[in-house]
Amino acid sequence: MNCIEQVTNILDQLYVHGWDERNGGNLSYILTSEEVKSLGLKDEIIRTFHYDFDMTPLIGKYFIITGTGKYFRNCKQFPEENLGIMKVIDAHNLGLIWGYSDGGRPTSEAPTHLNCHIERLKVDEEHRLVIHCHTTNIICMTHVCPLSSAYFTEQLWKMQTESIVVFPEGVSVLPWMLCGGDEIGMATAKEMKEYRSVIWAQHGIFCTGKTLDEVFGLIETIEKAAEIYMKVFDKKIYQSITNEQLIVLAKAFKINYRKGIID
Repeated sequence: MNCIEQVTNILDQLYVHGWDERNGGNLSYILTSEEVKSLGLKDEIIRTFHYDFDMTPLIGKYFIITGTGKYFRNCKQFPEENLGIMKVIDAHNLGLIWGYSDGGRPTSEAPTHLNCHIERLKVDEEHRLVIHCHTTNIICMTHVCPLSSAYFTEQLWKMQTESIVVFPEGVSVLPWMLCGGDEIGMATAKEMKEYRSVIWAQHGIFCTGKTLDEVFGLIETIEKAAEIYMKVFDKKIYQSITNEQLIVLAKAFKINYRKGIID
């Protein structure tokens, strides 16, 4: 299975889970030069896309990026229409070498994605992937909970044993902002210096990581914890995972969790 097929499989799963309705959501994935060569693509620029922000740290890197206005449910059947393979050719321009065959262009959230890649690569040189999707229960939580990263982190950790193991750094939460704009893009990238997951209030989540499986699993785990929260938060709770138990769990798994939340 080549990298395009791997990406479209994940996009299809995101759609099936109900997290990317209509043309919601977007993905960007750093390709290795070996993956690009394995596709038999010529390193020839078909079209270019200009951006005002500085992409210097990404020059020479290749990305698969979902197209603007595209439906995840169509990507598996029509990848060349819905995806583009891009090369960062200089500080302000992406060059298309494959895809967007119907004249499309990268997702409107491309600046957010690329700035998140820049920040995550500073933290983890093996970082490769950013996924944005509209996880239902995470969105629900942003309607009924204080928009506090510490509050969300503590509640999500306490919903199930796996949470602190899978996202020990916690989650960041941003208030509602206009999507597709510079403000939310820069705010998200700033949070990516410390977090792999950033929640957009009343909108969805951005998650990052090394592999498709890792990031999909991160989204699944956070969303499942949010689903549990939404099912029990307004009921009388007789028992839950305590702070002390979370600390014991973290020590057992040798996890370096975010301090100042449960201790």
